[in-house]
Amino acid sequence: MSEAPAWLAPTSLAEALELKAEHGGEATVVAGGTFLAILLNARLIAPAKYLALRDVPGLAQVEANGELRLGAMATHRAVELSPVVRERWPTLARTFALVASPRIRNQATVGGVLADADYASDPPALLTALGARAVVARKGGGREIALEELVTGYYETSLERDELIVEVRVPPQGRAVYRKFRSRSHEDRPCVGVAAAERDGELRVVVGAVAGRPQWFPEICEREDPAEIGRRYADAIDPISDARGSAEYRRRVIAIEVRRALEELWSG
Repeated sequence: MSEAPAWLAPTSLAEALELKAEHGGEATVVAGGTFLAILLNARLIAPAKYLALRDVPGLAQVEANGELRLGAMATHRAVELSPVVRERWPTLARTFALVASPRIRNQATVGGVLADADYASDPPALLTALGARAVVARKGGGREIALEELVTGYYETSLERDELIVEVRVPPQGRAVYRKFRSRSHEDRPCVGVAAAERDGELRVVVGAVAGRPQWFPEICEREDPAEIGRRYADAIDPISDARGSAEYRRRVIAIEVRRALEELWSG
């Protein structure tokens, strides 16, 4: 019989970073644990150690001081219901509200969904379109990573082995739209997710749930016709096939949903 995984439960950020530096990739980080449960149930991972962040204080804030600051342990439900997010980042609040069910949103965390690099999730596409950055800490230092540079592939990120996401910072929201296309049930993960936002005169269209990382093509966004941008995104993306739709089906949906997102964005 194999040994039960070791459970590391730091009670301060400094201790968490010390343990991350010591154990590196051997310790699987546990935040909300919702996606981790999916991987464990599918037997895709078999961790030898867990690094649990639930007892680390100061990582669950949802506050605004010019920018929106979301602690890595802030739940999806907390973001969805936050008065300041609803007032000043309304598209972000609505996007978090689209994730699964209230039970899941009460567990899933902001940092977890990004660190897990879950391709079939709603928030990463919109956060990328809004120009968000992940604040990352390590023993003795830290850095910021633009969201478009954080997720590098299926369940892969640019995080170093000794780094933890501690916060996500989101610039003030201008006009923004998020469209979630489900191919099955109301609570299902997206078949295609499209985020469109305008920041400082720049259009950012990001398509999620179709590839290993959110798809953003700045050169295509320089076009002016929504239908043409939709077609070009569909041509530029090599979509996956999974239970929510084939690659060809996704390609057709991408063209339609990008067009609709831009029509909605520009009609407001």
